[in-house]
Amino acid sequence: MSIIYNDLHQFSNYIPPIDLTFHQYLLLTDEPVLVHTGSIQQAEALIPQLKSTLNGRALKYIFISHFESDECGGLSLILKHFTEAKPVCSEVTARQLSGFGITNDVIIKKPGEKLIAGDSELEFISYLSEMHLWEGLLLIENKRGIFFSSDLMFRLGKADGSVIDGNWKEEVSNISHMQVPDPDKRLELQQTLEKLNPKFIATGHGPCIRL
Repeated sequence: MSIIYNDLHQFSNYIPPIDLTFHQYLLLTDEPVLVHTGSIQQAEALIPQLKSTLNGRALKYIFISHFESDECGGLSLILKHFTEAKPVCSEVTARQLSGFGITNDVIIKKPGEKLIAGDSELEFISYLSEMHLWEGLLLIENKRGIFFSSDLMFRLGKADGSVIDGNWKEEVSNISHMQVPDPDKRLELQQTLEKLNPKFIATGHGPCIRL
């Protein structure tokens, strides 16, 4: 675990066979927000770290960008330990979660909507996740300028606690068909992201990016 940016804590797991690092994040404000759960195995390791970092505070929200094992595979386990936490996701993701018996207190958000979480302002952006082009969500925390890029902007390699310098416009222009296969939807997403002005990219994989 490392404090990666202001009050943003990063939890990481490196998988050597695929040379890829998986990150989860805790925005530790007066209404703490967890971004992604990791797989069930990653969540088992994450839970004691979360409890230690929260230090008695209640976990308020769990943001899920899209339905995939490293984004929400450990959700049911984490909810057993943090019973007051509410998942936040798209309508499509909520339907998938319901198929696994997770139906209570899910907060469904649409692109353009916001959620005020204490002193955080969370804004949601449309994201067609690459597996099935299901409607997911990207997240930006407006007051701190933190953009959570999910699978959009990432690099291979071991990257726990790593931060590199980058350029927002270059990162947006480098979004490829590997991340969003539909060319029209990819262009639409890039045009939406170009209007943002984040200060920091909290990546799902690889080093974070200071802008």
